[in-house]
Amino acid sequence: MPLVFLLYALIASIFTIGKNVMNYADPFFIIGVRMFIAGTLILGYQFWRHRDSFKFNKKHWIDILILATVNIFITNVCEFWALNHLSSAKTCLLYSTSPFISVLLSYVILSEKMSPIKWLGLLIGFIGFFPILMMQSAGEETAFLFFSWPELAMIVAATTSVYGWILLRKLVTKSDISFMIANGYSMLFGGIMTLGYSGIIETWDPFPVTSWWPFIQNSLALLLISNLICYNLYGFLLKRYTATFMAFAGLSTPLFAALFGWAFLGEHIPWQFWLSLTIISSGLSIFHRQEVKSVHLTEGA
Repeated sequence: MPLVFLLYALIASIFTIGKNVMNYADPFFIIGVRMFIAGTLILGYQFWRHRDSFKFNKKHWIDILILATVNIFITNVCEFWALNHLSSAKTCLLYSTSPFISVLLSYVILSEKMSPIKWLGLLIGFIGFFPILMMQSAGEETAFLFFSWPELAMIVAATTSVYGWILLRKLVTKSDISFMIANGYSMLFGGIMTLGYSGIIETWDPFPVTSWWPFIQNSLALLLISNLICYNLYGFLLKRYTATFMAFAGLSTPLFAALFGWAFLGEHIPWQFWLSLTIISSGLSIFHRQEVKSVHLTEGA
């Protein structure tokens, strides 16, 4: 069990390190470099160990480009832009909309059935985000109702991340492409897209980096934690623990993010954060309790 909470502590640290590295370089350049290197390393390893995996139907190149656009480019650009304007704890908490968005997308796209109790849990979970959304800092300009632009960007990031995983799973299960190849190419192409976007939006003189050594240190930490350790550790833990337990344990991520933001970035954690986290946890608890009950009834039948 300690490995489970180590995983979510590492995931939370991604928001803290990401917030810190933007002190030394522009956000889109950071994303582009990290994804380009990560994709190159994954594909290089596959070429060395499993060269035959590069042989797949060429019609899937379009699917890979769509995956790169949605799961890498849009997700990370929105996430880091939001992180540049919000606290790491608030960004992480908003990213926790992912389980609820996943349920809604599964209901709409995959036609999965929802019981009234599941809808209740989902509704409570969404209500839980209101306290933190209604609390805005001076730099957050309201865009829609009580949403600020950074908050909307973070919700878009959570949505495209979930949709990207659906696309990835569909591509891997219904084609001859391996998970590593699809993931590697999506990171490589997504990194190239983001670097191109950085060249248009950010100031290259000659690069959008103010301090190279801290940038390299933080970027390597992000690459190691996000693209290598968390990816493999999550896959390992899913073989030992249920998805339900992992979902509940994932609620510790905003807690770790709040702790790291307070300890390393000097961020103030408002009471609205804790209220939101409590309500969201209650909603997710109701939803998963009903889900487990449904699974037991199905197995009993």
